Amino acid sequence: MTAVWAAVLLAAVWAAHWGAERLSGPLKKLRKKWGFSVAAGGSFLGIAAASPEIGINVTSAARGVSDIGLGAMLGSNVLAIPLMVATAYFATRKSGLQEAGKNHEQHRRKHYVAVDKEAVTVQALPYLAIVAVFALLTLPAPWRGLQPIDGWLLLLAYLVQALVRGREKGEDVDWSRKERWMAIAGVSALAVGAYFTVFSSEKIIGALGIPNVVGGLLITATVAALPEVFATWSVARSGQVTAASTSVIGDHAVTMTLAFIPLTIIGTPIEDFRLFWVSLAFVALMPVLYAMFIRFSGERARGFHRWTIFGFAAAYAAFVAAVVFWVQPFQASGGGP
Repeated sequence: MTAVWAAVLLAAVWAAHWGAERLSGPLKKLRKKWGFSVAAGGSFLGIAAASPEIGINVTSAARGVSDIGLGAMLGSNVLAIPLMVATAYFATRKSGLQEAGKNHEQHRRKHYVAVDKEAVTVQALPYLAIVAVFALLTLPAPWRGLQPIDGWLLLLAYLVQALVRGREKGEDVDWSRKERWMAIAGVSALAVGAYFTVFSSEKIIGALGIPNVVGGLLITATVAALPEVFATWSVARSGQVTAASTSVIGDHAVTMTLAFIPLTIIGTPIEDFRLFWVSLAFVALMPVLYAMFIRFSGERARGFHRWTIFGFAAAYAAFVAAVVFWVQPFQASGGGP
């Protein structure tokens, strides 16, 4: 039965992401109607990309298995940057990418992915600041865990980083019947996909006999990242190399703020504190490595060399090893935080 539930999990994740893609068009129109600037709109449109994770947390909270949602959110934020950068690297090994710039062939021969240097200040550092805020809200003993006040503060953090980029005068927008029905279909697919993502995760985790948070961290998060891999591959193949390598950070800035709000509403305690802080440390490590790899990639060209892909892979392998061989044996032996 585990294989059956694994298939259900894959189908459910794809349904949720299909629904999320149907929401990008309506959100673009709402951005224009409400007068968000293009810069702020990028953050606003990240809601569509992060909506599967939001749906997973809503379902986890409703079913009383919030630790699956918590694990999935942390796991996806650890895995996302290494996986998407590696995907962009391999996708751009193809010659003749028309939109990749005149230096693409040279970059390909040197096993290199060029990225605008602004990615450090515009993407990595703001994301790292959000991770720091999240850690401040959840790690200290007096207010450890996810509480309703944390939800309001995470919402404020999201709005600040979006709205400070400016507002414009709103525009009148028209909605066709097809757009309305596609939006309804998107929301429906998202809801059904999120429900069965959590439900099938429960079944798989129960069959394997592992804690919910670990299953969310290593299983649900990994499967949930697969649609993003194909999206990143497609964007990179179109020649939009910087977008393929940087959009993942903007999407997961939403994951670290809005996506956690459902878990704050019901109040989610941190039952395995060692696992939580280890996971959060690796969540922070990934944007640090991202910024460092770009910053020290060279004076003339910024981006990711082949060795940085192995660096990301080693960091993620260290995360999995820490969870499997250090955190879990420690908890099984009755160790405390």
